[in-house]
Amino acid sequence: MTFEKIIPQLIKLTSDVGKVIMSFYKDDIPIKTKLNKTPLTIVDQTAHRLIVEGLSHLTPNIAILSEESDANTFKQRLEWQEYWLIDPLDGTQDFLEQTGEFCICIAYIKNHQSIFGLVYAPFTCTHYYGFNNKAYKQYNSIQTSLKVCLEKQPLRVVIGHHSVHHSKLQLHLKKFDEYRINHLGSALKFCKIAQGVFDYYPKFGPCYEWDTAAGVCILQNAGGRIVDENNDPLKYNAKDDLLSPVFFASGILSLD
Repeated sequence: MTFEKIIPQLIKLTSDVGKVIMSFYKDDIPIKTKLNKTPLTIVDQTAHRLIVEGLSHLTPNIAILSEESDANTFKQRLEWQEYWLIDPLDGTQDFLEQTGEFCICIAYIKNHQSIFGLVYAPFTCTHYYGFNNKAYKQYNSIQTSLKVCLEKQPLRVVIGHHSVHHSKLQLHLKKFDEYRINHLGSALKFCKIAQGVFDYYPKFGPCYEWDTAAGVCILQNAGGRIVDENNDPLKYNAKDDLLSPVFFASGILSLD
């Protein structure tokens, strides 16, 4: 896969889908609740259909796994050496709460690793993407390189809007002498660390592989580090369920 060649098509695809997503913004739309107790709307389903159609046309022989896909068994998924992993609307709750902090996430997984990631924020019309040890932000057709900020005090911690009272998070934060909490929805947290806006994103609550893959790839290629509780990098399609482990995403090389 030569990502340089398909980035313009991916940017167009996500921009077009973003316009459709924004056409529902501030509308009164029906909300269903999935088995994992997360919200599902026609916006998620429409974005899923359009992205899958676009990727199928762009790379017809590559498997696609979406948050809204029909379930694939682990045995079926083990046959995939590489595939697209997407979250058509990451931050559905933020979309419903009209924070503007939601995005489209598209990652390319090969041999259990995320080797390409693209995140698009429809509210601000901003793309982030990373691969081959480089990461970029594109806004208004202007591309700029992304690099984490290695020295900053106090530590700028970023978490979701509903995570602040998580008991394990509160216990974890006690290890730091000085920090400042910031709130941001969706995978945009990874992008903002990659951009040098924030430093650290500890995640203790439940999330899934499609929630992390694109953002993790962008942050890693901007010089950041994402590890689980065993200090190991995140792996994809390596177990039966698609839950992500507790992880720590950072632009700081060491937090010890």
